[in-house]
Amino acid sequence: GGMQVGEYAPRLVKKAVVGVGAAEKAQVHDMVSRLLPGARIVGADAADALAVAITHAHHLASARRLGAHAA
Repeated sequence: GGMQVGEYAPRLVKKAVVGVGAAEKAQVHDMVSRLLPGARIVGADAADALAVAITHAHHLASARRLGAHAA
């Protein structure tokens, strides 16, 4: 136990990865490939999962920065 779960709307994932909430799926997959050079991304589901992971990483980094400013 003890694992935190995050949930992100598709538009938020697209905005985090591509910079545009209305990005096409192909644009998201292209950016995932660029952000993770050398990663072997097998299929659309893998690219989607990595896009969500990238979004989560951005979210955690932002939360840490905000927390640091509040302290």
